[in-house]
Amino acid sequence: MTQVVRIEKLRKVYTIGETQVIALDGVDLTIEPGEFIAIMGPSGSGKSTFMQITGLLDTPTSGSYTFEGHDVANLSADDRADIRSRRLGFVFQSYNLLARTSALENVELPMVYAGVPQVERRRIALEKLAIVGVAELAQHAPNQMSGGQQQRVAIARSLVNNPGLILADEPTGALDTKTSDDVMSILTRLNDEQGITIMLVTHEPDIALFAKRLVTFRDGKIVSDGPNLHRHEAEKVVA
Repeated sequence: MTQVVRIEKLRKVYTIGETQVIALDGVDLTIEPGEFIAIMGPSGSGKSTFMQITGLLDTPTSGSYTFEGHDVANLSADDRADIRSRRLGFVFQSYNLLARTSALENVELPMVYAGVPQVERRRIALEKLAIVGVAELAQHAPNQMSGGQQQRVAIARSLVNNPGLILADEPTGALDTKTSDDVMSILTRLNDEQGITIMLVTHEPDIALFAKRLVTFRDGKIVSDGPNLHRHEAEKVVA
């Protein structure tokens, strides 16, 4: 089975004035289909830069990146956008929902760009809203929903094009503990029951516990990578 992500010797160097800042310094990492991986590390460790490159929101300075068997390290902006819309799902800390648009229309949006017919868009959007438990909020605008409900809508939106990888960037950063556990339980079920591959970026150890594999960044390098031996603690929340 083709690896979802294969990254080798990845470097990212930013030039700020006359100073060069090394954000990533020779990173090697693979993600297999069906994995649930948490990327951890302190501020400035490189984890956010790694997420942006993995999500084709940025390009590396050097090194290779293969996504679902295709070399994507040096694609044009248009080609990166095409893969993002078809094969990647995103869940952000700030939800990124359109304010004057219903939950249903927000979830439909990626399918609009993909050219999916309206009747099919609506059917799929309602199905995904039901999966995350907010079907009854389909006609609500974001300002009529709690933070946790908005994040559920964002997760539903990330699912509509059956992505090969969901990237969750600090998805619980704006939520209280109970709501955070609820959101992470949804991601856990999507991974366990549907085999959806998920990469979670977080600085919160209790949130990282939901993942099956933990990868820690420091100073632009991976300093640890292994199975989550304490996942049973998070599984008590999911049960």
